[in-house]
Amino acid sequence: MTELCDLSAVQLRRMIGAKRLSPVELLAACRARVDAVNPKLNAITSTCWERAGDEARAAEAAVMAGDALGPLHGLPIGIKDLQLTEGLRTTFGSPIYADNVPEADERGVAAVRRAGAIVVGKTNVPEFGAGANTNNPVHGPTGNPFDPMRTCGGSSGGSGVALACSMVPLANGSDTGGSLRTPAAYSGVVGFRPTPGLVPVDRRPLGWSSLSVQGPMGRDVADTALLFAAMAAHDPGDPLSFPTDPALLARPPETDLSRLRVVVSEDLGFAPVDSRIRETFRNAVEAIAPAFGEVVWRDPPLEDANEVFEILRATQFLIAHGTHYREHRDILGPNIVANVEQAMGYEFADAARAQAAQTALYRRFVGFMDDYDALLSPMAAVPPFPYTERYPTHIDGEELRTYFHWLGLSYGITVTAHPAVSIPCGLDPTGTPFGLQICGKRYGDSALLGIAQAVEARLAEQPELARPLPDLAALAS
Repeated sequence: MTELCDLSAVQLRRMIGAKRLSPVELLAACRARVDAVNPKLNAITSTCWERAGDEARAAEAAVMAGDALGPLHGLPIGIKDLQLTEGLRTTFGSPIYADNVPEADERGVAAVRRAGAIVVGKTNVPEFGAGANTNNPVHGPTGNPFDPMRTCGGSSGGSGVALACSMVPLANGSDTGGSLRTPAAYSGVVGFRPTPGLVPVDRRPLGWSSLSVQGPMGRDVADTALLFAAMAAHDPGDPLSFPTDPALLARPPETDLSRLRVVVSEDLGFAPVDSRIRETFRNAVEAIAPAFGEVVWRDPPLEDANEVFEILRATQFLIAHGTHYREHRDILGPNIVANVEQAMGYEFADAARAQAAQTALYRRFVGFMDDYDALLSPMAAVPPFPYTERYPTHIDGEELRTYFHWLGLSYGITVTAHPAVSIPCGLDPTGTPFGLQICGKRYGDSALLGIAQAVEARLAEQPELARPLPDLAALAS
């Protein structure tokens, strides 16, 4: 039987606005679901139920009084444990910050609160978000909702799992090399990496870098767009921010797929991809290709994406974690240590070369996308692996370059600074969700969400490609 918490965020918000649902009732339904399945999965770590209850009662009173309501009014939300939340423990998954309780919300959290969302807790992450396997020494591992012994991806893994199990209707995340998109794919939900600058970030130490963004997650595209509109803004404090009208982002435009020319690549021309994923992707494309006006199989010009991402990412880690490395190396996890030491091995000339190469790559990719409305690819290169394994070392017998090389499908798009979304597309051969990545044109975020929603509707018509649902009864037992 469908519970209140299983309804979409868009439905729930309409019901609250129409006085057909109390935010207090909705919060109780979400808490019951968390109590039932979170012990098995460990998606939500720190919680603030008492505060959330006070806010839900205030939200109910505002509805009954006829007050103006924000777009997220009364909707519970999970906040990724890399983002500062006033009065709520924020650990970054690191023993260094195990007892850290921020005194103020960061900009993104404050924005969703202003829009009416009710923060219920923090969602689990890898230590400092490094490595797409949500497991850390403070809170432990988060299991995949379709197989709790396997990874849910990361670094927004807790958010993806909480959404898949309807613990919350909305959750936020962040993305450098796929941290929104990979866990969305592995949990069967939607994760959206927007054009850098559309969602301002006030804590990014390298303000001019386009690698890291914050973005929304939801169970479907409409819910994701609803949260996106609340997160998007123009804030001169973020050097990449630019003027935008969030109201235009809240509802994806209706899109006729038959008028679109899309390009398809199973490995983006450079990324290692498991043969089972390649076959699953080909079958999915074959099933939905008739909906498009034209489908072209062609690899994008991303041949130097590995080196560009590795160097620029290392620079980012050196700035963010150099002090942690010098003062706390003995308690830092191996991923952070590896990245900082990798950065120390580069020279100034390497950083300059990588920045120039990214610029050239960006320009090539813009030209490539001029001919197409969207680029389709698989989202994750391998099926979810046991969470006890930190990362894959080989794909189809090929040894990988680094602990994050298996994420090439996601970071290949990251270095282009284009928006991308992961949507559910049935199951892979191992019985866990398969994610379809759709990349749009630069600054074409609204159009991309419209395309994704139309593809989502097409997939829903075919049971084997529709969004899969976890067995909640089994998880609760």
